[in-house]
Amino acid sequence: MIRHTVVFSLNHAMGSVEEKPFLDAALVLEKIPGVSRFERLRQVSPKADYAFGFSMEFADQAAYDLYNEHPDHTAFVRDRWVPEVARFQEIDYVAL
Repeated sequence: MIRHTVVFSLNHAMGSVEEKPFLDAALVLEKIPGVSRFERLRQVSPKADYAFGFSMEFADQAAYDLYNEHPDHTAFVRDRWVPEVARFQEIDYVAL
């Protein structure tokens, strides 16, 4: 199992009207075959300076690779992520 996570901040101001359409557009990712346990998260720790997170799981590397190459994922990255995300940190985990 691979847990794919990314924390990020948007170019939009916190609480702006632009936040919701971006976060709603991300729901397309949970419909991609192989994605399980998709979550959209608001970061609340004062120790971190990112605003949001996405988390999802994949059964194996093959499922993760299919997700990365899926047209819905590449379109989301191109059309929403690149123009609207100010900065991010991506971390993928496997259980020990």
